[in-house]
Amino acid sequence: MFGLQKATQLTPADDQATTLHWLAEQYAYPPRPSSPPCLPRPYVRANMVASIDGAVTVDGRSGGLGGPGDKAVFRVLRGLADVVLVGASTAVTEGYGQPSADDEFAADRAARDQMPAPALALLSRSLSVPDDFAPVAHPDTVILTCRSAPTDRRSALAGVGATLIDCGDDTVDPQAVLDVCAERGWVHVLTEGGPSLLGALAQADALDELCVTTAPVLVGGDAGRIVGHADPVAARQMRPVSIITDDDGFVFTRWARTPADEA
Repeated sequence: MFGLQKATQLTPADDQATTLHWLAEQYAYPPRPSSPPCLPRPYVRANMVASIDGAVTVDGRSGGLGGPGDKAVFRVLRGLADVVLVGASTAVTEGYGQPSADDEFAADRAARDQMPAPALALLSRSLSVPDDFAPVAHPDTVILTCRSAPTDRRSALAGVGATLIDCGDDTVDPQAVLDVCAERGWVHVLTEGGPSLLGALAQADALDELCVTTAPVLVGGDAGRIVGHADPVAARQMRPVSIITDDDGFVFTRWARTPADEA
């Protein structure tokens, strides 16, 4: 009835590259086609951080929960991804920049026929993204919105060079978002939240994998959870793939979708 899955200790090597590439092996995406004749369904991985008691932020930001090990995992997951999918409000609040090429993963990405750095996809129904938010005008950034988005905001963002793509009528439809990813060859999707986006993906049963960093702190208060949605999410069975700990007390868990015939 009970099984013991021991945690693997993440002990930084003298050579940082060794640690990063070891992590990349632990978090490798499952094999997936990336070219015609048929467009593959993207594999959607989420990466989130929370306290022991489930808080997703400290003082309104998730960055306060991180540590060196969390930053290494964050770096590795981006090094593996084709696109980083994130809610626009989360990107602004957390001070996102455009994902940049990482020399440590350059050869591996080239071998997988990936671009040097992942693209950035910002999701926003309201288009309340500041016109001067740095990633907006970058050619490797798209803003995924809906047809009912405010016309004035649409015009303003287009005016500063933003690429806007409609993914639904009144809301940003997760399935339409994944269709755009497939069309652009973004097979390996990494979402970094926030909770509303993760909730929408879970509600649409579009989440294949959840990577959670548990910070060794208690936060209390009224901070939200990593998944936020107005409606309950249908229970989806997931299985633990790996459990890793580090010297600072952080726990890194990787959960993958259980095949329907096993659920």
